[in-house]
Amino acid sequence: MSTKPSEEDRMNLPLINLYDTDFYAWTQKQVQLLRQRDIENLDIENLIEEIESLGKQEKRELVNRLKIIIGHLLKWQYQPIHRSRSWIRTIREQRNEIKNIIRENPSLKPFLNDAKDAAYSSGVDLAIDETGIGIDIFPKLCPYSWEEIENPNFFPGDITDSDRDLLAIYGISPES
Repeated sequence: MSTKPSEEDRMNLPLINLYDTDFYAWTQKQVQLLRQRDIENLDIENLIEEIESLGKQEKRELVNRLKIIIGHLLKWQYQPIHRSRSWIRTIREQRNEIKNIIRENPSLKPFLNDAKDAAYSSGVDLAIDETGIGIDIFPKLCPYSWEEIENPNFFPGDITDSDRDLLAIYGISPES
């Protein structure tokens, strides 16, 4: 009868096998080797791949957050009758998360306009899926500047008194 290998046994497997069979154990072994400054036994190729992937993940997270905020800004602008607290909360949350990503990864700043452009078509798809509005209604290019997207008081389109009351709940003074 076979028993499951212990964590210590898994940590002693050849690194290439460990990477493919138990990623968590592989990461812990890499940490251990790095702390011991045992460069010779590190799984360098897979470490390079994983570190590169982490950087790409930050870019993907930025684009994903931008997709969501752009989709909600489009919904706000093109479907004013359905404006809601939920949309405001989502826009605020995405602005905060984008600000955090940039604060934690300042080297992404030069990528912001490219990220906005990359996110736009997905943002349009989100707006289409959630509103039923046809694709031809939305601009071909993102109508919002980076400054508008990050501005906590920017909400596109005509702002009604009812909208002002709704935004005021969150301390937002929309720009006219």
